[in-house]
Amino acid sequence: MKWMLFSFLLILQTSSSFGNHSSIDGLLPFAPKHVVIINRINTRATLVLHCRNKEIDLGIRAVQFEGSFDFSFHVNLFKTTRYTCTFNWPEHNATFAIFTVGRDDNPKSKLGVCRECIWIIFVGGPCRDKRDKTGMTCFNWDSVSL
Repeated sequence: MKWMLFSFLLILQTSSSFGNHSSIDGLLPFAPKHVVIINRINTRATLVLHCRNKEIDLGIRAVQFEGSFDFSFHVNLFKTTRYTCTFNWPEHNATFAIFTVGRDDNPKSKLGVCRECIWIIFVGGPCRDKRDKTGMTCFNWDSVSL
């Protein structure tokens, strides 16, 4: 019985009949996600970032001003997927959970579900771009040191 349920969820999640429609995002495990991180540090500094979750280390990346870094993944079966990034630029070291299920894959969160989660990094903190062109929602860093 568990195998049938798992098979049904997998087929439903990967069904091409949903196309890019996101009505099932946030409801089922294995939702595809694409995170984009854009450097807008106002000093025009190169942003050195390092993103990882419990199982995957995406390595250290240097992102020039106005440049970007992106990665894709699927939310895990238990919906506990979390990616945390450290961000370094001259005289700053900051950390932020760039993807959490509760904030980014939950239809009941104030931001709603994102399939493509676009983050713009400023000195004051990261901001998630709203794809509907209504602006951004900004956050404080989880930790920051100068």
